[in-house]
Amino acid sequence: MGQMDAGMKNEMFREEEMDDDDESPSERQIVVGICAMTKKSKSKPMTQILERLCKFDYIDVVIFPEEVILEEPVEKWPLCDCLISFHSKGFPLDKAVEYAKLRNPLLINDLNMQYFIQDRREVYRILQEEGIDLPRYAVLNRDPDNPEVLPRAECNLVEGEDQVEVNGEVFHKPFVEKPVCAEDHNVYIYYPTSAGGGSQRLFRKIGSRSSVYSPESSVRKTGSYIYEEFMPTDGTDVKVYTVGPDYAHAEARKSPALDGKVERDSEGKEIRYPVMLTAMEKLVARKVCLAFKQTVCGFDLLRANGHSFVCDVNGFSFVKNSMKYYDDCAKVLGNMVMRELAPQLHIPWSIPMEAEDIPIVPTTSGTMMELRCVIAIIRHGDRTPKQKMKMEVRHPLFFELFEKYGGYKTGKLKLKKPKQLQEVLDIARLLLVELGQHTDCEIEEKKSKLEQLKTVLEMYGHFSGINRKVQLTYLRNGKPKASSEEEDSKKDGPSLLLVLKWGGELTPAGRVQAEELGRAFRCMYPGGQAGNRRSLGCDSPIDFGDYAGFPGCGLLRLHSTYRHDLKIYASDEGRVQMTAAAFAKGLLALEGELTPILVQMVKSANMNGLLDSDSDSLTDCQQKVKARLHEIMQKDQDFTEQDYQKLAPTGSPSLVNSMKVIENPVKTCDKVYALIQSLTSQIRKRLEDPKSADLQLYHSETLELMLQRWSKLERDFRMKNGRYDISKIPDIYDCIKYDLQHNASLDLEDTRELFRLSRALADIVIPQEYGINRAEKLDIAQAYCVPLMKKIQLDLQRTHEDEAVNKLHPLYSRGVMSPGRHVRTRLYFTSESHVHSLLSIFRYGGLLNEEKDQQWKQAMDYLSAVTELNYMTQIVIMLYEDNNKDPSSEERFHVELHFSPGVKGCEDEETIPLGFGFRPASSENEDKKPNQGSLEDLSQDEPDQALQVSDPINIQRRSPMIRNRKTGSMEVLSETSPTHSAKGCTSHRLFISCSRQSPEIKPASGLGSLCSGLFSASALGVSCSAPNLRDYVRTHHRHHHPKPPLSPGSLPCKSGMFGFEGCSMVPSIYPLETLHNSLSLKQVDEFLNSVCESNSEVQAKTMKALSGLFASQSQISLYSPQQPLSSSGSEASLRPPGQPLWHGSIPSSAVSSAGPSSPITESSGLNFSFSE
Repeated sequence: MGQMDAGMKNEMFREEEMDDDDESPSERQIVVGICAMTKKSKSKPMTQILERLCKFDYIDVVIFPEEVILEEPVEKWPLCDCLISFHSKGFPLDKAVEYAKLRNPLLINDLNMQYFIQDRREVYRILQEEGIDLPRYAVLNRDPDNPEVLPRAECNLVEGEDQVEVNGEVFHKPFVEKPVCAEDHNVYIYYPTSAGGGSQRLFRKIGSRSSVYSPESSVRKTGSYIYEEFMPTDGTDVKVYTVGPDYAHAEARKSPALDGKVERDSEGKEIRYPVMLTAMEKLVARKVCLAFKQTVCGFDLLRANGHSFVCDVNGFSFVKNSMKYYDDCAKVLGNMVMRELAPQLHIPWSIPMEAEDIPIVPTTSGTMMELRCVIAIIRHGDRTPKQKMKMEVRHPLFFELFEKYGGYKTGKLKLKKPKQLQEVLDIARLLLVELGQHTDCEIEEKKSKLEQLKTVLEMYGHFSGINRKVQLTYLRNGKPKASSEEEDSKKDGPSLLLVLKWGGELTPAGRVQAEELGRAFRCMYPGGQAGNRRSLGCDSPIDFGDYAGFPGCGLLRLHSTYRHDLKIYASDEGRVQMTAAAFAKGLLALEGELTPILVQMVKSANMNGLLDSDSDSLTDCQQKVKARLHEIMQKDQDFTEQDYQKLAPTGSPSLVNSMKVIENPVKTCDKVYALIQSLTSQIRKRLEDPKSADLQLYHSETLELMLQRWSKLERDFRMKNGRYDISKIPDIYDCIKYDLQHNASLDLEDTRELFRLSRALADIVIPQEYGINRAEKLDIAQAYCVPLMKKIQLDLQRTHEDEAVNKLHPLYSRGVMSPGRHVRTRLYFTSESHVHSLLSIFRYGGLLNEEKDQQWKQAMDYLSAVTELNYMTQIVIMLYEDNNKDPSSEERFHVELHFSPGVKGCEDEETIPLGFGFRPASSENEDKKPNQGSLEDLSQDEPDQALQVSDPINIQRRSPMIRNRKTGSMEVLSETSPTHSAKGCTSHRLFISCSRQSPEIKPASGLGSLCSGLFSASALGVSCSAPNLRDYVRTHHRHHHPKPPLSPGSLPCKSGMFGFEGCSMVPSIYPLETLHNSLSLKQVDEFLNSVCESNSEVQAKTMKALSGLFASQSQISLYSPQQPLSSSGSEASLRPPGQPLWHGSIPSSAVSSAGPSSPITESSGLNFSFSE
């Protein structure tokens, strides 16, 4: 009714004015007034929308001048029928409210509600009343006149080390602290100490920064704030813009909390991509628009754990630079105004019926396969030696501590938190003071252990949960007698076994390895080979934004347009999590500290045995295997034929060779022991020498600490009964490997010999601890790996699109080649045990028959020649889809298995087995003619290097990514070199691989050499998923060299074969070798089923683990304190019974060429640099 009156009143005002003119009243125009600050009313989006609004025949627009708004009384403001007015900095909202009362125009955005929008407390209250999901929060109100004092009892703040309690609500870090005033953009996110602590400070964008990391960990003490739970969103924010309750445009952008660098396009605008809203999210948009009575309204969505939460409502805001949005917005607003006012003003107008926009349908071009899923299981990077010390304790203080943290429930207790470690340290200090008065030899031993406990806990000067832990285990009758470390102890009764673990942190070299591998990993994705655009034969500026011309830009593009569904999981060990964060940093070209990346991108899978093994609880099978190993290795005689049978029943060359080196295990252990003694005496001598006493070793270790490390091994390796403790061999190898690589500058004698012998011993002990014969290997592997295998199976099954992932909106994504394409990547970072077990399952679980499958036989020979699964070992599974095949046929999906043994060891060059390259071309029919059809484009650029390829089916099979040239991402792929694979066929090297070089040849420095090292080139087939980096290295030789920091106190290794240029102590990583590249998804699925089901006792454990894991659509964040909400798009939504997995309506997602491209200039590619 009010609107009708408004119409009448306005008409009266008008008629007085219009008496001079002879127009009939029915012809008059509807005036839309824009009342806002000039900066807003003259902005580009506003101008674009108003121009379109004026195209309505009956609508006129009047913009109120800023000086009128600020200085004139409202009676003198221009008249209008409809008012678009909104608050921004400096705007007199009170006057606008007064004007609306006086003139009563139709309001597009309600003015009184705009007071609420300025206060985050009110916004949250309204959202809650509307039943809209928002993060769990609490409000802390301080008196504005006296901001330091907390009023009334119900407002209180208790700050702990890793949490705050606000009015009784506890928020564990990470949590968010927002000022209550919505105009204040200084939002802080606080990180837990386990991730490195500190905070991320967000602010209004300044240049290319939107946030900065700060080491400050305690909350602000003045002002009023909202505290809320941090939502793990995988590093993207979704911004939603409504125009009325039925229209919402959504865009995603990189979350400002991730690394704080704003991604901008060539015109300097923040890069955002339109995304599709789910049905639930559209409903939320409708509710927000109506609840706040703002027709034009922007708000922020966080997508986390399969749910969407609203975290901010901004009121009036337009989308920037989207022509489609400008058209839509003007149309919706114009129709709204006409619908409301035309009838009152007797304007002849009927609502037009619009034909729905026709969605773009992706088309298939040629026969190519589409990469759909990449799954990688990766071992952590280079670490400091792991160390542990055991002692039996009986002091009542330890029992009190055990009880305090609930140790009696399970009989075991893990202490990692700084506060807990501090308590252990306090007890140790106290006991040392008590013991100081006594002297007798038993107490002396106890004293030395307490001293060590104290020293280790005092290291680094502060506690960070990432590098130390104490485990306490309850022993009912004390420790079993006659153990290696103590003689008969006289005491009986219960005791606690205290195990202190330290070391094992990721080194700077490990961080560089992980980041470089992440960077190289991009090259596996389509478009990862983009070189120079001319050679692509493509003149359109599509796909050449910020990342143009860089290897791996295909992945960055997929990721930045939110078509890359990436999840990264890590076990709960600090080194594994940091490896994952560093890898993510390289993979996604992020900048800055690892802590924010870790908290947002890495999900912890520790609550379910997915990537962690309870190493303390060995299976029976493992106990038996260890006992047998000890028995064989304790014989003081040369290995007999019988021993070879016992120790290496699989006949693995790497084992047999090591046994030949060893000959007599006890004599070899004697030599190793003597060498360790010589080493410790050399270090003692150095310590006495004043010149080297305070020498800084790698990673801030001292000679003192190095001596402790080695003398502990010397004590433990040879037991009191004169026999050797075989379980110490891996630790000895670990230490000597570390010192040879990082502390070579000490030039200690005989370290090479110690390395050679301990390596030979370790090459037997380590792999054989995971089982000696096939049956044992499988049994032990299943105990570790079944939950992970199940998860991999689910990852492969969920390759068809689902609503829950960010899908690009096809109508808006001009300039993005194939809006439909969506690649799922799942990365699992874990420790050696899982990598060994997973490989055992693939090797011995019966995936393929070696007798019948030549390629598999070669792969098995290669694997059995690999001696060690070093740091950064990778097992990669890639799934491709052939859109031309029938959806129900077995040939529709195709799986490839690749492997790399990780980092190169100190003296690997001569011993390393040769694999068969990354994605080799088939060698069966080398005499057939090349298929001119699919490859003429490739050869015409370099006619002098003809490609010799196998029959067409194989090409299509082996190189799923070959593209039509017009799609703008094919690369000239030939640099023929006669490397010989199994049957001697010529194959094609795509690039200089740094994997097979003699020490003299230096690879071209920088990125080029690194990426080329990702794939083995010993027999590379024509495959567009491996990059051609020759041109890249040539053209970028001068720019963009990531020079990792040199490690302090380290010298280049003698052998001269160490990798990443400019980083002396970072060995390069072996390239990926293909184990098999023509498996069908059905084969793999059936294999995973049989492996997982053959182990019934593990089955129960697995289902428990998986149900915990898939209670939510995506995993609980590493630090999410709350249980995740379960959702319909659950990750475990398995296929309906009775239907085969590869059957179903899987939408085709091939490349489509979209319309005119986005305006990205050519030069923009040049200013993108990979900074450290």
